[in-house]
Amino acid sequence: MIIICLLACPIWAQDWQWWPLGLSHKNLSGDTLYYNADILGVVSSGTYAPFWLQNNRNGNIAASPYSGNISMGIFKPATQPHRWFDYDFAAQLTGRVQSHIPTVFSPYQKQITGYFNQLYAHVRLYFVDITAGITPLIYESVDPLLSSGSMIFSGNSQPIPRITIGIDDYIPFPGLFGYMELKGGITYGWFADNIYIQNCRLHHKFAGLRFGGKLPINLSYEFHHAAQWGGISPIYGDVGSDFHSFLNVLTAQAGGTMGNDQKNAQGNHVGSQQLALTAKGEGWNVTAYWQNFFDDNFAFLGLGHNLPDGIWGISVQQTKWKWIEGFTYEYMNTTDQSGPWHDRDGLCYGANDSYYRNSVFRNGWNYFYRSMGTPFITSPLYNTDGTIYTLNSRVRLHHIGVRGDILGFKYRLLYSYARNFGNNNTSKALLSTNTATLLEVSKRFEKAWGLDFCLSLAGDFGTQFGNQFGAMFTIRKQGIITRW
Repeated sequence: MIIICLLACPIWAQDWQWWPLGLSHKNLSGDTLYYNADILGVVSSGTYAPFWLQNNRNGNIAASPYSGNISMGIFKPATQPHRWFDYDFAAQLTGRVQSHIPTVFSPYQKQITGYFNQLYAHVRLYFVDITAGITPLIYESVDPLLSSGSMIFSGNSQPIPRITIGIDDYIPFPGLFGYMELKGGITYGWFADNIYIQNCRLHHKFAGLRFGGKLPINLSYEFHHAAQWGGISPIYGDVGSDFHSFLNVLTAQAGGTMGNDQKNAQGNHVGSQQLALTAKGEGWNVTAYWQNFFDDNFAFLGLGHNLPDGIWGISVQQTKWKWIEGFTYEYMNTTDQSGPWHDRDGLCYGANDSYYRNSVFRNGWNYFYRSMGTPFITSPLYNTDGTIYTLNSRVRLHHIGVRGDILGFKYRLLYSYARNFGNNNTSKALLSTNTATLLEVSKRFEKAWGLDFCLSLAGDFGTQFGNQFGAMFTIRKQGIITRW
């Protein structure tokens, strides 16, 4: 059916440039340096701030029921996408005050703290992107404002210091007139939390192909492979930080000095693949997507043991009616995990994956106690027993998001219903449920010194966190420092 639709399209009406990059050596527009300053406060009724007040916000909002942030920064956005050279940078420093949570692991809770939530520079040379510093890694989500979060990097935790080289956004493949596009890159990063493994590293590589170009139907495939590796373990000592270890991690090969890494692959490996089909027209597009997750072993598009696990979603975006500009529905399942048995009766099944956990890297796929992937695989910051690893990774989720603009008031609505089954794949017992809601409204008032105001109201209902309600109020000022 897809082939028929593509053949039926008026291909002869397209612009037949063999490599339609459209880049120029001229400075087509000026550059601007901006400043911003934020102040926000959170007030909640429960043990924690409600789920959607604090999750998928780059670790910038405390889990405590009462907290406040003051942040100041400067930034220069990329402004010349049609020039062969462009650059951007940002530096944002935040100070936070938060209340204490008696039931939560105490080292997480510093009642007064300061941190950079952004400190990076990015350069694009022709089509190659180079990024260095602290800035979020958010991939795969079709509409990040409305998505429940991707399986690998969802913007839930604080950004990891990193260096990334590659092609961040799709560009045309030479000689194919824009009908096939590609992207890809590699990241070297550092886990600065040092919760369990000291001086742990991050490896991430990605690649994507998109077919269709200017045609009304596009098909895309993305592959992401990430790993924790290197550093000093309190039990095993040096777990392999040399160049040979890096090559093992790069190719997901066995190695190192420990039996676990010699039998499987050196490091803690995770990955995802996303297949997306997009139909687009004037002022609108609809995307259906499937994001599959794999732990340790790669199989093309879920053709391995964990085929039932992943995210299935549909995203609708349009510009004709501002009152509803975007809609997203997602269903997530992580209960299969390649089956119930890793090994039994002397046989190794390689299942019971226990997502985001690892026997060597015991803090798992988390950073500063927050999940780096979907926040619905529960972050260790909620653990009440002092453990640092993920206690709930088997989840079924229904999620809806809507955004738009009504009379100049921009709004965002999120509704999520999660059923949690813990980590034990041999049990089907429902442990807890949670319904998380969010209503967020923002508007700029030019007569009030050009300030932006945002009010976020959120609530949780269920047995996972209890019934709790909260509000966050944000005031932001943004302006121009200079232009050139």
